[in-house]
Amino acid sequence: MPWELREHAGRHYAVLFHYALPDDAWAVELSEAVPGAGTAHLPGEALLAALVPDEDPGLEPTVRVCGPEERVVPYEIVRWFMEQVADQVERCRVAFASGGGGAAE
Repeated sequence: MPWELREHAGRHYAVLFHYALPDDAWAVELSEAVPGAGTAHLPGEALLAALVPDEDPGLEPTVRVCGPEERVVPYEIVRWFMEQVADQVERCRVAFASGGGGAAE
């Protein structure tokens, strides 16, 4: 499961990509990254999750807010996340149009 990291105002955020088999869609999740071994940061619990269907181009991608607590996510981080979602939507649509099915990250 690949992920990308970004720092903003001293906090680390991660965007994680994985295939959600029950939904037949790619999941793109935004989390606040947590410290891992050494100086590395790893994805934490999802704050936002987008599902990008890859089997039916007629289905719309969706975004859900995760967790019962209110969380503050900086605008620039939300924008970065949505750019990642838009890129995944484009990859899936291109792959579907070329007859290749779903598109891996």
